[in-house]
Amino acid sequence: MIKLKVTTIGSSAGIVLPKEALALLKVQKGDSVFLTESPDGVRITPYDPAFEEDMSLARQVMRKRRNLLRELAK
Repeated sequence: MIKLKVTTIGSSAGIVLPKEALALLKVQKGDSVFLTESPDGVRITPYDPAFEEDMSLARQVMRKRRNLLRELAK
């Protein structure tokens, strides 16, 4: 567990992620992270849940229309 402290950043509040947290998330300065609600609280993740949902739908379409996509690729 890594303890984070809310601090003032300009006229806003924020948290500073230490190197260990950046390594766990596999992100670096300039990357985006997403705060999502989960049953046990909140979660910080580098993965965009909306994008993941869109990709899931795209995979379904690609599986369903596999033959059509192969023909279009020719």
